[in-house]
Amino acid sequence: MKILVINPNISETVSELILSEAKRTALPDTTITMVTAPFGVAYIETPSEAVVGAFAMLQLLAEHHENHDAVVVAAFGDPGVIAAKEVLDIPVVGLTESALATAFLLGGRFAIVGISQRIGAWYEQTVNQLGLSSRMIGYRGLKQGFSSVHMVQNEARDILRDMCLSCIEQDGADSIILAGAPLAGLAREIECDIPVPLIDGVGSAIRMAETLARGNFAPRRVGSLSPPPTKPHRGLVGNISQLIGKE
Repeated sequence: MKILVINPNISETVSELILSEAKRTALPDTTITMVTAPFGVAYIETPSEAVVGAFAMLQLLAEHHENHDAVVVAAFGDPGVIAAKEVLDIPVVGLTESALATAFLLGGRFAIVGISQRIGAWYEQTVNQLGLSSRMIGYRGLKQGFSSVHMVQNEARDILRDMCLSCIEQDGADSIILAGAPLAGLAREIECDIPVPLIDGVGSAIRMAETLARGNFAPRRVGSLSPPPTKPHRGLVGNISQLIGKE
């Protein structure tokens, strides 16, 4: 099986974190292809940044999806995931929906811990759109800055661990999602200190992608997520016109 993993952010060092955790999680016969956005921001923190990341992701999708069995969009908030599901016949999954699916199956209520306070409102909106707000009991994010996004889990490991403990002790979380690609792999590092399941978005997405790809589901031909219609278009960059417009 071949899985295409797309980082909609420009940080190559974060892509290295994503790839490392993806390889650790993947089944032995799974091959990972990692690609990184050529434009955009170092890490997506706002809805407007997510729009830019979604467009970059669609361009990479058009260029690299052939000969792959599934796609993972490796950014929390799932920028462009619904659009990608629409234009491809192979499974596409995002970090948020995969982590939420894992939390749902683990049972009980979940909390989310992330790398900034500002991002919390957008994450809560995303959870609401996915229909799981009733299971979410809160979000906690770092208040301080960091020297580089790929270093945040090293620089703030103790604080992130303490936030996880607060989600349990103060909020009653039954599981905790560590949100965002920059935290890929942290769950394994601190799980011995946390008395409930820690959910890694990258690991969850790889497992979900493998499961869906092995399911051999028939592609959609009707409905809201069926392929977009053929129509005139102008100025679509690169291979993206093969996915949208198709005239």
